[in-house]
Amino acid sequence: MSEFHRVRRLPPYVFEQVNRLKASARAAGADIIDLGMGNPDQPTPAHIVEKLIETAQRPDTHGYSASKGIGGLRRAQAAYYERRFGVTLNPNTQVCVTLGSKEGFANMAQAITAPGDVVLCPNPSYPIHAFGFLMAGGVIRSLPAEPDANYFHALERAVAHSIPKPIAVVVCYPGNPTAYVADLDFYRDLVSFARRNELIILSDLAYGEIYFDGNPPPSVLQVPGAMDVCVEFTSMSKTFSMAGWRVGFAVGNERLISALGRVKSYLDYGAFTPIQVAATAALNGPQECIAEVRETYKRRRDALVDSFGRAGWEIPSPAASMFAWVPIPEAFRPLGSLEFAKLLIEKADVAVAPGIGFGEHGDSHVRIALVENEQRIRQAARNVRRFLDTADKTLHNVVPMAGHRR
Repeated sequence: MSEFHRVRRLPPYVFEQVNRLKASARAAGADIIDLGMGNPDQPTPAHIVEKLIETAQRPDTHGYSASKGIGGLRRAQAAYYERRFGVTLNPNTQVCVTLGSKEGFANMAQAITAPGDVVLCPNPSYPIHAFGFLMAGGVIRSLPAEPDANYFHALERAVAHSIPKPIAVVVCYPGNPTAYVADLDFYRDLVSFARRNELIILSDLAYGEIYFDGNPPPSVLQVPGAMDVCVEFTSMSKTFSMAGWRVGFAVGNERLISALGRVKSYLDYGAFTPIQVAATAALNGPQECIAEVRETYKRRRDALVDSFGRAGWEIPSPAASMFAWVPIPEAFRPLGSLEFAKLLIEKADVAVAPGIGFGEHGDSHVRIALVENEQRIRQAARNVRRFLDTADKTLHNVVPMAGHRR
């Protein structure tokens, strides 16, 4: 049987190659320090778990829920946007609860994409930003990930030279994997451009509460007129360490939220009601836990930058997100990110995410996730130092093979 059409549009999942190698090493007894997958290791705050348990014990909460989210949770998200960004949302028409921001992006792609539609997407970027639209029959044109002047030059060229004209542009700040942060001036220019060129803006703000230098990342919806062209996606996963709970939100333009809600009504019944009630308690309850999560990631960031720098691998210090976007050491760059990531597992017992998994323009980097405590991060640095100390011998054995690959 030939491969199915949508499956053919998806390349091999490069992270799976690293995962297999990691599992094999662990099965052989290796102590792998996993800095690859962005899976929070911190517990969900106790008051949120307690609300889940309390609600789950009520028999009237075990039936089908509301696809676009229960009213209390939509109101809680609207209240969050009001106090955090000064943005007013109608919880009935401008807020939709999703099964995480990843599902929200994929369902929005299904809602707005016709076969052959062009969508502008950063490269490198989180895979669903591009592949959600590819699976929906769209075509991707890449843009730079960094929010600087070059971005708008590329954006203008993409709109001028794409046939058909693009329907949407995806942005993600703080960035995954890059940790780039955009300011309000960038969003003002983006909204102005989108309105002039009839573009939809789809903004991924999943890491909006993970910042380190006292400068909270803004929302694009803070820009006057953004509501006419924009939907923004957020998530409970990192902010409240609720990754496995699968609760996120899409907020913004009523027409787009309505389209998303209609698609979702055919695909799901919403998250389990007790999960939604607990998420409501998280948004409406004490917020000190967010500051504690933020401080934990900051300590880990500082430990990573310091210890890896001392080990001989300079780490650009991220201003936000739970990731560092790190150039491969110069001597190993000819290998590419996948082979280098494999080598780190084999020789240093450290797992990272290869940059090629986020787009071809990420192949000179790896993503390091702040998902281990400071002690384990410093242990990883010691392993990396021993690995780098034997770099000449290692390169002699592997670079000819890499050269053949290229």
